[in-house]
Amino acid sequence: MKDTPEREQDPTTPFYDHPTGGWGSIKSVLRHMGTGHASPPGVLETLWRQNKPKGHMCTSCAWAKPPNPHLAEFCENGAKATIWDLTRDRCGPDFFAAHSVTELRTWNDHDLEAVGRLTHPMRYDAATDRYVQTTWDEAFAAIGAKLRGLEPRSTVFYASGRASLETSYLYALFARVYGHNNLPDSSNMCHETTSVALKKTIGSPVGTCVLDDFEHCDMLLFFGQNTGSNSPRFLHPLQQAAKRGCRIVTFNPVRERGLLEFANPQSPAQMLTGGSTKISDIYLQLRPGGDIAAIAGLCKHLLALGAVDRGFIDAHCTDFDAFAARMDALTWEEIEAQSGLPRADLVEVAEIYASAKNVIGVYGMGLTQHVHGSQSIGMLVNLLLMRGNIGRKGAGICPVRGHSNVQGQRTVGMSEKPELVPLDRLAEQFDFAPPRDTGMTTVEVVRGVIDGTVRGFVSLGGNFARAIPDQGRADPAWAGLELNVQIATKLNRSHTLVGDGAWLLPCLVRAEEDMQVSGPQAVTMEDSLSHIHGSVGKRPAASPHLLSEVAIVAGLAKATLPRNPKLRWDDWQADYARIRDLIEATYPDQFARFNDRMFDAGGFYRGNSARVRDWKTESGKAEFTVPDTLSALGDGPEGALTLMTLRSNDQFNTTIYGYRDRLRGLEGDRMIVLMSPAEIARAGLHEGQRVTLVSAADDGQERRVPGFAVTPYDLPMGCVAAYYPEANPLVPLDLHDLASKTPAFKGAPIRVEG
Repeated sequence: MKDTPEREQDPTTPFYDHPTGGWGSIKSVLRHMGTGHASPPGVLETLWRQNKPKGHMCTSCAWAKPPNPHLAEFCENGAKATIWDLTRDRCGPDFFAAHSVTELRTWNDHDLEAVGRLTHPMRYDAATDRYVQTTWDEAFAAIGAKLRGLEPRSTVFYASGRASLETSYLYALFARVYGHNNLPDSSNMCHETTSVALKKTIGSPVGTCVLDDFEHCDMLLFFGQNTGSNSPRFLHPLQQAAKRGCRIVTFNPVRERGLLEFANPQSPAQMLTGGSTKISDIYLQLRPGGDIAAIAGLCKHLLALGAVDRGFIDAHCTDFDAFAARMDALTWEEIEAQSGLPRADLVEVAEIYASAKNVIGVYGMGLTQHVHGSQSIGMLVNLLLMRGNIGRKGAGICPVRGHSNVQGQRTVGMSEKPELVPLDRLAEQFDFAPPRDTGMTTVEVVRGVIDGTVRGFVSLGGNFARAIPDQGRADPAWAGLELNVQIATKLNRSHTLVGDGAWLLPCLVRAEEDMQVSGPQAVTMEDSLSHIHGSVGKRPAASPHLLSEVAIVAGLAKATLPRNPKLRWDDWQADYARIRDLIEATYPDQFARFNDRMFDAGGFYRGNSARVRDWKTESGKAEFTVPDTLSALGDGPEGALTLMTLRSNDQFNTTIYGYRDRLRGLEGDRMIVLMSPAEIARAGLHEGQRVTLVSAADDGQERRVPGFAVTPYDLPMGCVAAYYPEANPLVPLDLHDLASKTPAFKGAPIRVEG
């Protein structure tokens, strides 16, 4: 199928005129390897073992690890993450003696992390405005004393997605024994919408697919997911699917190269001949937030064709008639206006779907990070249910998660929602009364920091203060906390937004050997497709003063909690297999024979009820939902533009590896605002002009970020794009998915001031 002209790349704007992968990917890895910061022998050994059985599980994305790995089972961004972790550079006491925290607050994100690996535990000294060296005993004792003096519900235990299942389990246990469920993690900022919407509609908070499904599907629908930068190893099964004739259709406001064309760096034929594989048969640039309307158009035409599986619907679903009536009542004028797509395109896709036997719906944060993101996911579920495409081989719904193990943390209890955790079982295991109240989400944590009700904050990795919405309002408030504990591998902006009572606790990275009393330890994590993998680090620690995350959590817990003979922190730290035994005891159905299976090739599957059509919903069936809007954006002021925040190719979340966004044809400056040439002309602006982006939210708060360079780009009218986290201050705290409170990073109203 040949793209029609309106589907083709606008040649007058920047773009990457090469396939994803290929020589460009290899050159990018070699460039980062040759910066002088990397430790090449250690990096090469780690990359060779990366994502392989009994190897090192990448700390970048959460894509699945195949049972029969490729010779090199890592991608460009996975290599960057490993190079970044294994840098030769160090950030020790001498560095902090030379630089005040006030000075460091002016540094950019890349330069802070590029200083190198943290080497010693540090405490913030307000008198000198510097971090000063301390000991682990002093840190644990002082932090424990402060936690004992605070009301537990005024404290927050945050976790980024990289912590292992073992660490996450102990961390959540620590929080609950201490007395709160304030356990937000990075899911709150990206895929909490998934957890809420899928739980309601199919009874499972995670996707239903496994890796084998991609070998049996004959159609793939992509919504708001940038595979090329965010999960490049996914391109291997996509390439194989495309080669065998699977139809791939992408809906995304931005033309992302990873879903257009791929050259496999491990294919001698493609590397020698310059060949590549076309990925998407059809690529439709819909309006931001237009997914509900676009899917409604597909559903409306399917109903007109009579292309529904009534046998499946009658046996397994509820509320289909109400949903069908709503689709019938919609006009094509409404659908076209809200989606930004012509009826003919949607009809064409619907007819391909109607003829397909097994269909997988794939999505990313382009669906989740909107005011009505839950309704977008509900509509995708509706589309799949119409033809029975959930609960059979080669079909299903597949949210693609970001952080390695962000899904697994929730699996083992890192949740602010007590109803998702087996509290009665924990109470019996550890002889305590778990708190039953709902904890804080990310949005509520930020609100608590701003209004002063949050008094203590413990961060297990991550860069929370930089990742959140409404940074401008929150930044000054962090200094008012009585306790701010940051467990980290490198310096970042969150470590500079501190006051008296701040501690910086350095930990091992996953690639480093974790030696405890019983010997070297392994840890585990869960991928996007619900498989559990063991990981063994082999590299020497960056400093003899580093502790593992498990050891730090155990040390904090021992210093904070009253003695309980069932809380055997020393034993658990000595041998992580004992922690896995605890996880198995708490979650016996999902983690049976945990220690025996942790190194199974391809990981072991913890199961998914919806995959076998056991619908654990309120109705006991898969539930059709009826959207009450056709736009996921919510109400916005007249004339405002929609801001989408993006990550670059040289970036993973808030970690900035460099200044090249190769796959978009952009380079050198992160303070840019992407706009269509027609939008630039309509606004009376010109290329390169420095402008200020201003929030158009009508909530009485002023949010302005100056210094963005106007950059023409192939985007729909009515929207702009800018990099995350630089544009985060423009996203209001209260602009979030209504069901999950996931911030609306892909749909914030703004204005551009010249």
